[in-house]
Amino acid sequence: MALRVVQWATGGVGQAAIEHILAHPDLELVGCWVHSPEKSGKDAGDIVGSDKTGVIATHSVEEILALDADCVLYAPLLPDAGQVRAILRSGKNVVTPLGWFWPTDRERSKMEPAALEGGVTLHGTGIDPGGATEQQPLFFSGLSSAITFVRGEEFSDIRTYNAPDVVRHIMGFGGTPEEAKAGPMLGLLARGFEQSVRMCLDTLGFADAEIRSSHEIAVATAEIDSPAGVIEPGRVAAQRFAWEAFIGETKVVRVAVNWLMGEENLDPAWEFGPGGERFEIEVEGDPDCSVVIHGWHPSSVTAGLLRNPGIVVTAAHCVNSIPTVCAAPPGILTFVDMPVVTGRAHPDLAR
Repeated sequence: MALRVVQWATGGVGQAAIEHILAHPDLELVGCWVHSPEKSGKDAGDIVGSDKTGVIATHSVEEILALDADCVLYAPLLPDAGQVRAILRSGKNVVTPLGWFWPTDRERSKMEPAALEGGVTLHGTGIDPGGATEQQPLFFSGLSSAITFVRGEEFSDIRTYNAPDVVRHIMGFGGTPEEAKAGPMLGLLARGFEQSVRMCLDTLGFADAEIRSSHEIAVATAEIDSPAGVIEPGRVAAQRFAWEAFIGETKVVRVAVNWLMGEENLDPAWEFGPGGERFEIEVEGDPDCSVVIHGWHPSSVTAGLLRNPGIVVTAAHCVNSIPTVCAAPPGILTFVDMPVVTGRAHPDLAR
């Protein structure tokens, strides 16, 4: 019998998740929560541009909590821990790209009782964080010994991210450097990426380490066209956020994102280099390992605005985790406690 799944929110990740759920042979879409009242009452298929599903979206939290379902894929813009606890207490597993990848004892004490009360499981996953910044460095570390350093890093053209309000008002692109430095982005990102660093530290067995964050900015030297509007000279056009763990002055973990509004007209003159847009995984040990991942970025800005592979990858990692999460004992489930998560064959090629 297929597992009954609810999609919570239908932004970029949510829409891609609905597509993946509909294609997965072991899953059935049975509910859809939407933030916008204008979407409420629409068929989920109409929201994602596919055939009708028979699943009607709702803006009512109470309707979703009362629904008979096995799992909620929770993907709003920002997490609400109270909402997640309510979903767990209603007896539904939760898979989310918005946190709880490697919860602290304090975070666990807040969330685990709700999961145990509902007899279900909470799992945080995704791609960055939730994959390239901890899962994959740890996976490749399994091919080495005597590890001294691991790194997961993203290099992306942010013009392909089709969320102009987020890019402008939350990420701080197009504002002054002072506004970006004082804005919420570093704090919002730290909730996930510090967990990535701690997962690597704890799992690999490093000694107590100090985590240091940094935020670098490049400004436009000429007007830069972007889906979020024109970036004026002197305004923020590229940002690099990094979280690094040090034992003494020895760097043992680095997690970072490099987000550029293209490679032209930047000061400092940042560029992606010959590798282009990519994700990089690095392990220093016996032996060393270096992995570059392509394919998770669109072929052009226009293609990314239509369908960004990075968003699709995030959704796929969540959806493919659902069967394992639903089969797990109640509580909080992290990547290191799970078997390998895989995709499934295309329906035309399946048994």
